[in-house]
Amino acid sequence: MNLNSIPAFQDNYIWVLSNNEGRCLIVDPGEAAPVLNAIKEKNWQPEAIFLTHHHHDHVGGVKELFQHFPHVVVYGPAETQDKGTTHVVKDGDSALVLGHEFSIFATPGHTLGHICYFSHPYLFCGDTLFSGGCGRLFEGTASQMYQSLKKISALPDDTLICCAHEYTLANMKFALSILPHDSSINEYYRKVNELRAKNQITLPIILKNERKNNIFLRTEDPDLINEINKETKLQQPEERFAWLRSKKDSF
Repeated sequence: MNLNSIPAFQDNYIWVLSNNEGRCLIVDPGEAAPVLNAIKEKNWQPEAIFLTHHHHDHVGGVKELFQHFPHVVVYGPAETQDKGTTHVVKDGDSALVLGHEFSIFATPGHTLGHICYFSHPYLFCGDTLFSGGCGRLFEGTASQMYQSLKKISALPDDTLICCAHEYTLANMKFALSILPHDSSINEYYRKVNELRAKNQITLPIILKNERKNNIFLRTEDPDLINEINKETKLQQPEERFAWLRSKKDSF
């Protein structure tokens, strides 16, 4: 399988998974034009589209793509029913695409109906987890997002996190503001800074590394707890997550 990223808008990535015969899966096509250009250039044959949630920058290109490829199956949660979805899926469902079975699990927080798709090693997680960060809580609660991130963090170490935005540098600046002396965070920040200076992509990332560098996955880490305790005493990891998310919102 070949993993491809197509830049869209200012900082979105549309992921495309293709096999050696050129059949492909498209994830969260927020706009159609860059996908159609890539299909023409690579001679791909779209087989399916995965949608993680209903926001326009993830679904805006679906209907135009469907006009070009009317046999494509569009999988998405119930909240995407009016965005071009042909097969509504929910937590616990699976989808067989390109000969691979993708398990589907609910990750509410960013939106209430947000879902992720996983077929080892690929995780398509939309706006739930970013490198160094997580999605804003537009519809769900901090508790919901915390539980969603726990589901992702429990996946195998070598899981490839294919998230939908190039937010890594900003996220790592925030991480450094919280844990300025953390060696792993400092090293990753330097690496990300170098990549972005050359306008290179920072994704996908490996889950094993993300557990070290993403403070939103470290709410039970003693170093982070000590830092948070300098400002406020929070007993539960969910409370510490909510505190971090609030801090990031105003960073």
